[in-house]
Amino acid sequence: MRDLGVGFKYLLRGQRWVVRHGKQFGFGLVPGLITLVLYAAALTSLAIWGTDFTAWATPFADDWTSPWQGLFRGFLTAVLFALALLLSVLTFTAVTLILGQPFYESLSEKVDRDVSPDGTAPASGLPLWRELVISTRDSVRILIRALLWGVLLFALGFVPLVGQTVVPVIGFFVTGFFLTQELTSVALQRRGVVLRDRLTMLRSRRTLVWGFGTPLALAFLVPFVAVFLMPGAVAGATLMARDLLGEETREERAGDKDPAGPANSVGR
Repeated sequence: MRDLGVGFKYLLRGQRWVVRHGKQFGFGLVPGLITLVLYAAALTSLAIWGTDFTAWATPFADDWTSPWQGLFRGFLTAVLFALALLLSVLTFTAVTLILGQPFYESLSEKVDRDVSPDGTAPASGLPLWRELVISTRDSVRILIRALLWGVLLFALGFVPLVGQTVVPVIGFFVTGFFLTQELTSVALQRRGVVLRDRLTMLRSRRTLVWGFGTPLALAFLVPFVAVFLMPGAVAGATLMARDLLGEETREERAGDKDPAGPANSVGR
């Protein structure tokens, strides 16, 4: 359970890093703002035309008497919008990372250089277009898994009592895991760690992942917060990736052992 606190510390350390490096924070906001505008437009369109879409999709209810037709279609519209909100939380990070690949790649490298004992950062050696292809492919695979979980949890939400208590809690932990998986991919892909190995690595430290990703998932529910937390989340995920791989930091080499350092690393 100690890893829960360690994961949360990485989230805070990432936010502190971007605050100290204001220029990187400003650049890191751009992809999130673009994604926010796109998502806001999609959700607004759904709110405006969702009722019309539901009516079009349920022609069999045209002859139903009042109030059953209105209640049925109103319920379906609410369900559709709730599902859209869930998917927006699950996919926001993936879409933002794809759109902002050059921004976040640069930010992650600067974090590595800042904390590395020798001031260097691992490089993939791949051209940008190849990195984008790999990142997009891996994000699609992660999104498919996330969507399957989302549909399952949405269905379980209709179970009396359990659906209103246990399922939402599980949902936040699941969302936190997928958020962390996406965010750490920036640093891990640059180190040549393939998706399957990333999953194995993260599953071996689930409480660490939950400590980082679950508070972030809760914060992302607040409008606009995701945009401002994304740069720090990428920075914190880079620091956590170093921990998962057992990479030493400058402070650790100097003898200032951080509680979120290699003592918690995989295989130690």
